Amino acid sequence: MGIALKISAVFAAALLAAQPTAAHDDRTLDATRAPHGGQLRMAGPHHFELVIDGGATGASESAVVVYLYDHAEAKVQSAGATGSATILSGKGKTVVTLVPDGENRMKGAGRYASTPDMKVAVTITLPGQPSAQARFTPGQRARH
Repeated sequence: MGIALKISAVFAAALLAAQPTAAHDDRTLDATRAPHGGQLRMAGPHHFELVIDGGATGASESAVVVYLYDHAEAKVQSAGATGSATILSGKGKTVVTLVPDGENRMKGAGRYASTPDMKVAVTITLPGQPSAQARFTPGQRARH
């Protein structure tokens, strides 16, 4: 009976350890209300929230903002960070340089058209840490 109890305890611990991973998939994050109305994605040990101009036409520069959080939704300081957002929209590609802009925010601007098929790859490197990347589909949400 002692061995069966140990095996059950190990199985239960493994099951509990797997739970946080499932809680951060794209479908779950799309169902989560983002603090600034953007789209949330996992990026290594962080969550990134991408906020774009939903009415951007590509005729002029539009803002791209990324908010940084840890997995507990606590703000991650952006001071000293570097980053970029590669935007694929329609047949166009735009690379926007992101710079620290406030406590947990990275910001840049570029010419892009906000389309339903838009894809955005965000890469941010925080001081002393490896780069973290997230892929967004702001015109779509993951299917539930």
